[in-house]
Amino acid sequence: MGETAEFALYDERVAAGLQGSAAAGGGLPAFLDIHHSSVGPGTLTARIETRPELMTPFGNLHGGVLAALCDHVLGTVCYPVIPRGAWAATTEFKVNYLAPVTSGALQATATIVSMTKRTAVVRIDVVNDGRPVCMAQGTVLIMAPKGE
Repeated sequence: MGETAEFALYDERVAAGLQGSAAAGGGLPAFLDIHHSSVGPGTLTARIETRPELMTPFGNLHGGVLAALCDHVLGTVCYPVIPRGAWAATTEFKVNYLAPVTSGALQATATIVSMTKRTAVVRIDVVNDGRPVCMAQGTVLIMAPKGE
């Protein structure tokens, strides 16, 4: 997927509203200081910086941070291509940790692989300063707007 023609509901205003910091929604995205650097039809790239409070006692980034980043982009990538008022709920995802992270920035790119009216399958690739460190794939349930 990933082409505008394949996402008839693509809303540039929603995509533009997702650009920048995810802190406005509060919660874990705000704590992790996730920034959306690129949003397009069926794709979203987000970035976070490693920092001491996200590390394990062994000096590696906690795997839960990578999982949370993957879960965040898994659902968020859907918002510009689903009906206004609908929401995306993660039903499952699998994470493969490929390499430890000890410093630097993480960049997660989510791409919608398949989408129906009710579900989307999304692939996420995470790099640490250009080196692949994690990949994930998951499914989200697309909940129709209330009243529909």
